[in-house]
Amino acid sequence: MLAKTLRFLAISVAALTAGAPANAQDLPFDSYIQLVAAKARGQGVSQATIDRLLSDLTPNQRVLALDRDNISSGGSSSGYPAMAPYLNRHNTAARIRRGQHLYSELGSLARDVERQYGVPPEILLAIWGHETSYGAIQGSFDLARSLATLAWEGRRRSLFEAELIDLLRIAEEEQYPRSKLVGSWAGAFGNSQFLPSVFLRLAVDGDGDGHRDIWNSEVDTLHSIANYFRDAGWRRGEPWGVRAYTPNSVDRMAIAPKVVAPVCPRVHERHSRWMTVAEWKKLGVMPQEPIGDDVMASLFEPDGPAAPSYLLTQNYRVILEYNCSNYYAMSVGLLADEIIR
Repeated sequence: MLAKTLRFLAISVAALTAGAPANAQDLPFDSYIQLVAAKARGQGVSQATIDRLLSDLTPNQRVLALDRDNISSGGSSSGYPAMAPYLNRHNTAARIRRGQHLYSELGSLARDVERQYGVPPEILLAIWGHETSYGAIQGSFDLARSLATLAWEGRRRSLFEAELIDLLRIAEEEQYPRSKLVGSWAGAFGNSQFLPSVFLRLAVDGDGDGHRDIWNSEVDTLHSIANYFRDAGWRRGEPWGVRAYTPNSVDRMAIAPKVVAPVCPRVHERHSRWMTVAEWKKLGVMPQEPIGDDVMASLFEPDGPAAPSYLLTQNYRVILEYNCSNYYAMSVGLLADEIIR
C-alpha cells in the first residue's frame, strides 16, 4: 500500500510540474484522497483521525449535481429581482415569533454576550434564524465526503482541499466522530453554518465544557457568531441601518458611488456613496429611526425610488461578510428589528 501511494504521489507531482492542468480528476478519487491524507499528516493530523474521516469515501454525485446547479444559477443579469418577495419568503411570521421567543428566553446570556463582543443579541438570532431556522435545518451531508468530492472535482480545488484538511484538524482537536461532522453539501455546518476554516479561527467554547459545539450548544453558537462579527469589524452601539424617507428631489446620479468595490462589486454598486447622516438630512433624506448625525451611511433603495429606502452603516457591511448578498443582509437586519419590536 505504501509503495502504491508513493507511486501515485510521484506521478501527481510529475504531472503538475510538467504543466498538466491542476484538476483533481486527473487522478482516481482514491489516489487523490491519499494525496490529501499526506498533506494532512504534514499539518499534524494523526493517521487515526485520517482513517476515521477518509476511509471508504466515494464521490457524492448529489454534491456534484448541486454544485453544477449553483454555477448555472449564478449568472449575472442587467436587472435585480424585487427585494420584497425575498423578504416575505425568509422573514416569515413563524421565524419572527421563534426569534422573539428565544430573545426573551436567553435573558442574561444575551446580555453577557453583547457585553463581551459588542454585538446585539437580535443580530445573532437573526443570523441563526436565517442560516438554519434556529438549528432546525443544519444539513445532513457527510462533510468529509462532500468536501472531498468538491476538492477532487477540481473547479475550486484549492478552496475545498484546504477546507477538507481543516475538517480533519477539527476532528483531531475536538475528537469528534465522523457521524457528528455533518452539514450542508458545500461544507458549512452547525447552527451558524461555519466552514471548517472559520470554525478553527473563530468558533468559541462559550460554556467552558472543552468543546466548541455549534451544533447543539446555544451558548457556543451565540458566542461564535458574535466573535465572527467582532472580528469582521462590528461597531458597538451603531445600528446596521435605518429606514429613511428619500424625496424625489434627491439627484441619484450625484450620489452614485465613485469607486468600484474590490469584493462583491455587484452588491455594492447598488449603494450610494458614503456621507454622514447630517449630510443626508441636508439633502432631505430623513431617518425614520434614531441614528447619530455623525454616523457614516450609504443610501440603498432596493426596489427603486418611491419604494422603501434605507441608510446603511458599516455594520451592514459586516453582515455582508457573512454572506455577500443584499437580499441576505437586508433580511437579517430587518429580522433583527422584528425580533425586538
